[in-house]
Amino acid sequence: MFNNTEWLSQVREDVIDPAREIVDPHHHLWPKPHLEYDLEELWSDTQDGHKVVQTVFMECGSAYRSDGAEHLFPVGETEFVTAAALRAAREPSKAQIAGIVAHADLRREDLDAILNAHEVSARGLFRGIRHSGSRDESGAALSIPGRAPKGLFENADFRRGVARLGERGLTYDTWIYHHQLTDYAALARAVPGTVMILDHFGTPLGVGPYAGKRDEIFAKWKDDIAAVAACPNVYAKLGGLAMPDNGFGWAGREKPPGSDEFVEAQAPWYHHAIKVFGAERCMFESNFPVDRLSLSYRTLWNGLKKIAKDYPEAAQAAMFSGTARKVYKLEGVR
Repeated sequence: MFNNTEWLSQVREDVIDPAREIVDPHHHLWPKPHLEYDLEELWSDTQDGHKVVQTVFMECGSAYRSDGAEHLFPVGETEFVTAAALRAAREPSKAQIAGIVAHADLRREDLDAILNAHEVSARGLFRGIRHSGSRDESGAALSIPGRAPKGLFENADFRRGVARLGERGLTYDTWIYHHQLTDYAALARAVPGTVMILDHFGTPLGVGPYAGKRDEIFAKWKDDIAAVAACPNVYAKLGGLAMPDNGFGWAGREKPPGSDEFVEAQAPWYHHAIKVFGAERCMFESNFPVDRLSLSYRTLWNGLKKIAKDYPEAAQAAMFSGTARKVYKLEGVR
């Protein structure tokens, strides 16, 4: 799925600001031969000119256990990624997997047992849980469809689970669609003691019935994302807008976009999010290898650096590394 290196190689830019330290707080891994994106493939991207020193793995349903207690199946993913992180530690000059955000069903009564299992398996790298709330009932044929049950964010057991994460000093990540931001804001207000991270701007859709409506969606999104930003426990991951479902049409095109085209198409979303959250609550993310379907890692971070160039140095440092280190408690983990 992600072996598109030859296609991506058509666009090869000089690296902008190569000394800028980067913490990539959102990437995935899959064991070979499933989707062919393991540590070596991650490194082929992170070592491609930009100074990526740390990363955070985000759950993606990979390498689950296939036997034993079903509620502990996701712990297999943590075991797989921890093994990759230990391999990485033997080569400290390369990007280090400094944190793991795992999966658990936050509605379960035995949630603490699942969290304990992740904690043991992660050997100090466990930082939080992503139990995504993405659900779309429009009939759009999405390439990566969300499968959350209806009303998840209002579910009392789910809210109790999100609150439990905060009690244990863990974070809550989620992936949703743009029309779910109001429900997400209500969840954030209901569990103010938990640090919550909104992935991918809330995933503005641009395919199916959403195609051709970008301006309309953007106008509504600006108000909805501002309401989310009014919740001080929420942080924003800025990235993940190059998925096919975002509708920019780059995946499968004859030639991938360069950083200028990326900036022209997406900068308004970034600038508005930074305006309402403040740079200290924003972190740039790659969402690789999913966004690799549309553009290269080198191109992506060049584009992000172009978007950030007019912000004060303190703001840039926060968005490229500081906020991620603060939220995921990565200080000292190198």
